[in-house]
Amino acid sequence: MEQNNKTVEIRWHGRGGQGAKTACLLLADVAFNSGKYVQGFPEYGPERMGAPITAYNRISDTPNRVHSNIYEPDFVVVVDETLLHTVDVTSGLKEGGAIIINSTRNPKEVRKQLGGYKGRVCVVDAGGISVRTLGKEFPNTPMLAATVKVSQVIDPEKFLADMEESLGHKFASKPQVIAGNMEALRFAMDEIREEQ
Repeated sequence: MEQNNKTVEIRWHGRGGQGAKTACLLLADVAFNSGKYVQGFPEYGPERMGAPITAYNRISDTPNRVHSNIYEPDFVVVVDETLLHTVDVTSGLKEGGAIIINSTRNPKEVRKQLGGYKGRVCVVDAGGISVRTLGKEFPNTPMLAATVKVSQVIDPEKFLADMEESLGHKFASKPQVIAGNMEALRFAMDEIREEQ
């Protein structure tokens, strides 16, 4: 289906309980707050903890009338690296886009598992960042920041400001949660490693 050139499509791959759906919906909220037209939705299947899940974002400057899953994404986000063995994460991924993977390995190593994908490969240790900043493994927060940084779908500084405001409302009585999440977002943006 033909769309305008200003629509960015993102597909998320994760496992139930890792927050991929939450990150997808958060990205839609932040993009909406910055004046974009947005869609953020999961693909429903077996919703059990640990089962593979897929979620989608469509973000554009003009109203978007397409309401289907995303088959040719500009960006793919992989919250759980083990999915590289079981899910064809690069299916339909545009070579002009990028894949963003939660991994401690370097992009060159990870590329070997991507079935000949020729586009940009970006990795960030989202698990390590969340343990360092939040005390627990919540990879979705760093992966959200990495996705914004790589896709440039929203200005990264505006994104950080909006997230700080949103977290401030949600966790007003827990300033340490706000500080930890903001740190996780900033580290993720700084620590992305990329191979083109």
